[in-house]
Amino acid sequence: MKFRSIFILMVLVGLLLFEVGCTSPQPKSTTEVVVASDHFPSWNESSTKQQIIDFVTKTTTTGSPDFIPEADCIAIFDNDGTLWSEQPMYSQMAYGIDYIKKEAPNHPDWKSKEPFKSVVSGDLEALMKGGEKALVELIMASHAGMTTSEFEKSVSAWLEKAKHPKTGKAFNQMISQPMVELLDYLRSNGYKTFIVSGGGIDFMRVWAEKAYGIPPYQVIGSSIKSKYETVDGVPVINNFLNSISLITKKESLGVSTNTSVNDQSLLPAIRTGIMQC
Repeated sequence: MKFRSIFILMVLVGLLLFEVGCTSPQPKSTTEVVVASDHFPSWNESSTKQQIIDFVTKTTTTGSPDFIPEADCIAIFDNDGTLWSEQPMYSQMAYGIDYIKKEAPNHPDWKSKEPFKSVVSGDLEALMKGGEKALVELIMASHAGMTTSEFEKSVSAWLEKAKHPKTGKAFNQMISQPMVELLDYLRSNGYKTFIVSGGGIDFMRVWAEKAYGIPPYQVIGSSIKSKYETVDGVPVINNFLNSISLITKKESLGVSTNTSVNDQSLLPAIRTGIMQC
């Protein structure tokens, strides 16, 4: 479906740049005015906003030459740089750092072992100098070696207490309100909304529905290898230490998206590099 690919490109590029409303929008029906006022309270009146409304109208109006059946209406948003805060660091990294500090007393060797030494001492500049290798070690130590249920509880407990260092707000409140409004508008018109991210899928699934209105099964992201096991008669999913299944970035976005959505028409948008994290 070419229209789905077109819409993904629009969401990830052109429609993310809000224009200051200097020109009047194109005339629209009373219904469209109500929809816009209901769903875009934080948006300026602009050509960008009008293009969104026009696109959704023509793809959801029966009889339109651009009509798309509701079952095929899919919009995928890049989470990184579009929905959640990136400054001074990603929320997931903030969780990893807090987790290492909390668990440090149980790991005395971390005081002299990098990247944990830098985390425990609060030297984030030294941590970043360790590059991708250091960040992967940080994430593995704070995300793996536990069941998915244990990890979910750990992240949920962190979200209740952790605050963004600059705003003092909870990290799951540090999101783009205009994009959340767009997600809501699309869903109200029959579109299914997904997010894709280089971030961990298990981390995002904990709070994506409350923050974005996107259910866990419509989250696409990097993952750690896991295994179904029975512990004390209870079935669990365990995340392995030092075993990454897939990092969702660049070309691997196609693999991740196809695994979750199973739609080859999405691949042209991915191949252009537009969906890079």
